[in-house]
Amino acid sequence: MKQYNFDEIINRKGTNCIKVDALETVYGKADLTPLWVADMDFRTPDFIVDALKKRCAHEVFGYTFASDDYYHSIIRWLNTQYAWEIKKEWLSYIPGIVKGIAFVLDCFTRPGDKVIIQPPVYHPFRLVPEAMQREVVYNPLKQTEGAYEMDFDQLESIIDEKCKVLILSNPHNPGGIVWTKETLARLAEICARHQVLVVSDEIHSEMVYPPFRHYPFPSVSETAASCSITFMAPSKTFNIAGIVTSYAIIPDDLIREKFYTFLEARELSAGTIFAYEATRAAYTYGEEWRKQMLQYVMQNVDYVANYMAENIPQIKVYKPQASFLVWLDCRELGLSRKELVSLFVNDAGLALNDGAMFGSGGEGYMRMNVGCPRAVLERSLPALKEAIRHR
Repeated sequence: MKQYNFDEIINRKGTNCIKVDALETVYGKADLTPLWVADMDFRTPDFIVDALKKRCAHEVFGYTFASDDYYHSIIRWLNTQYAWEIKKEWLSYIPGIVKGIAFVLDCFTRPGDKVIIQPPVYHPFRLVPEAMQREVVYNPLKQTEGAYEMDFDQLESIIDEKCKVLILSNPHNPGGIVWTKETLARLAEICARHQVLVVSDEIHSEMVYPPFRHYPFPSVSETAASCSITFMAPSKTFNIAGIVTSYAIIPDDLIREKFYTFLEARELSAGTIFAYEATRAAYTYGEEWRKQMLQYVMQNVDYVANYMAENIPQIKVYKPQASFLVWLDCRELGLSRKELVSLFVNDAGLALNDGAMFGSGGEGYMRMNVGCPRAVLERSLPALKEAIRHR
């Protein structure tokens, strides 16, 4: 069995990498340790690189289409990972999940319609509808003993006839929550009853830590399958976000016909050569790499949690149930939003995501990306400890 090296330090500077090359633009400083943008610093696995090299060796890159091998790789993967049997016709390539959300709003809503989100949550869930003149309404998550749960009573109270779409983060970003089957089924029942379409962003679903189990939203009940569009991708798991490998899954005939006709009319469902090749390779050969990567990242999460508990107890760590993103509760530091960001950026030299960007309930939190070699964390956390000590 091949052992992959996740300790390797790879210099990403000068590659038009947002995580590194946009630091000065976003933070005003280029010499920060980047622990923000949600991609990993691990080398893309060899079986994907080899597949792309093999295709490049042909040296003709004309118009392309999705092969049966592409579709079957996704179908097999979803069956293996989630015991979920889907049909080929349910699938379509999409050019990015955030773009897919915008396409859904274009297809199923009009300006002035309402879109429900569950903050604190991935900020494009708010920014995209707002930019499209849809009204964003909030169903904030409830905090319970260091975790989050959905507030169904509040959800029922805010839904009216103008609410057309609910955008779900499953697993949840930034909280790292793997929603239970029961939670998802109840959400589906409420949304179906009120004719609210659920758009389930499941980009982190392949990075669920044992003993937790991911349930694709449409798989939890016939009701969920009848009122939803699900977006998935191998991009987070296999570190290929720049290739754009997202796809949609729609079991319901009427929703599927309407949305896929919308995509096809605009040629938005046509993928690229490299998207098809990378997806097929990832889902055909990637399980061992995925397991080793997940084990390494789990150890990174444990390292952060243990270090904070022993050295910076004012910062509480929400250990994620999925993903390489760690939600840090920094409220005990007693700092304003501006002071908290300055502590990390100017005093500790660390670039994290400001929790306030994720909306209500994110104030006083920071999101840390631990999809990196352990050595990066071993120098970053002591720097934070010293910065706090010297305040």
